Amino acid sequence: MNLEAKIRSKDARIGVIGLGYVGLPLVVEFTNSGFHVTGIDISGDKVAQINRGENYIKDVVDSELTSAVDQGLLTATTDFSVIRDLDALSICVPTPLRKTKDPDVSYILAALDEISQYMHKDLLIVLESTTYPGTTRELMLPRLEESGLKVGKDFFLAFSPERVDPGNPVFKTKNTPKVIGGITKECTDIAKLLYEQVIDTIVPVYSTESAEMVKLLENTFRAINIGLVNEMALMCDKLGVDVWEVIDAAATKPFGFMKFYPGPGLGGHCIPIDPFYLSWKMRTLNYNARFIQLAGEINTAMPEYVVELLTEGLNRQQKSINGSRIIILGVSYKRDIDDVRESPALDVMKLLEEKGAEVSYYDPYVRQIQWNGDRLMSIELKSDIIADYAAAIIITDHHDIDYNMVRIHAPLLVDTRNTIEGKHANVLKLGAK
Repeated sequence: MNLEAKIRSKDARIGVIGLGYVGLPLVVEFTNSGFHVTGIDISGDKVAQINRGENYIKDVVDSELTSAVDQGLLTATTDFSVIRDLDALSICVPTPLRKTKDPDVSYILAALDEISQYMHKDLLIVLESTTYPGTTRELMLPRLEESGLKVGKDFFLAFSPERVDPGNPVFKTKNTPKVIGGITKECTDIAKLLYEQVIDTIVPVYSTESAEMVKLLENTFRAINIGLVNEMALMCDKLGVDVWEVIDAAATKPFGFMKFYPGPGLGGHCIPIDPFYLSWKMRTLNYNARFIQLAGEINTAMPEYVVELLTEGLNRQQKSINGSRIIILGVSYKRDIDDVRESPALDVMKLLEEKGAEVSYYDPYVRQIQWNGDRLMSIELKSDIIADYAAAIIITDHHDIDYNMVRIHAPLLVDTRNTIEGKHANVLKLGAK
């Protein structure tokens, strides 16, 4: 039976490399559609949890994971040799940036090293990890063709950018349109056939480079517009204008305007990082991606503005930031999730400590964080505890925090998310002080 027939009959055995916030939801969607899936990860702890039917990703339904394991549709392993028996592989590994803002593709290369050892005929390989245009063709293809197999004939290679939005109550893996571009038309067709078994809408594009560029455009668009509105907040601050009122009023225009809100900085694995993959690639072509660089500078500086706002508020109360006890409300990078990657809260906390403040945090989704080589635990959020701090700063506006209680009892409250309605003597708002 050839690969196309195996996919149509659900006899194709699927492998997913990387069992994090992208890989595990994809695994579950494949099993929900009746495919047998092998999850591959270098973390023995993750593998053991999955094989026990224990879920660790919020966007995955516990019962669906448990059911897949109980039915024998899902197993997990750290042993890459299982690739010999698989028909399709989705690579969902991290792609961070180095401190120099250069792409770190070491996780992709590590996966590629393992795959190349167990390459075989009729294997479909799809990279989902966000990366710079050219990665699939220039980095992956030559290594895979060292096997002597020919792409588009003996094996198939494609890129399909992940579009996971952690915590989104509406759009999940299944109902988010999936872009796919192959090295050849045959690669695109077979990858499209596989993913349309589990994803509602498939969007084929001409090449892997087009598919790689799609993800970078999506997140560069957001990063630049957030940079614009963050700078607008800084300008409104100097003009004595409420940026939140300005944005909401502008949004009443029924055409030509899209609403973005300012904040304390960018967080997560995508928006603060992905545009720099593109700007790095363009530097290799002697082109300066000026919008990306400028937006990055503005967004990266927002934690400093938050600290300046706090300092001004404390000065009004004849207090110094040095020696003051400050509580951060929300340390995850976005509302109602437990992910702290690239969270601006961590930058604000670091800046505060450098200025001599004593910093604590409360987050109902993040019980502890690694901080200064140790564990820092979330405190209790009670009125008498809040009153004992010099100031509180709202960084992440989780829905289940009693902000009215905080406003009443905090001597000073810095609101970076427009959470507090109206004007109050003890409240300073980002872009509306």
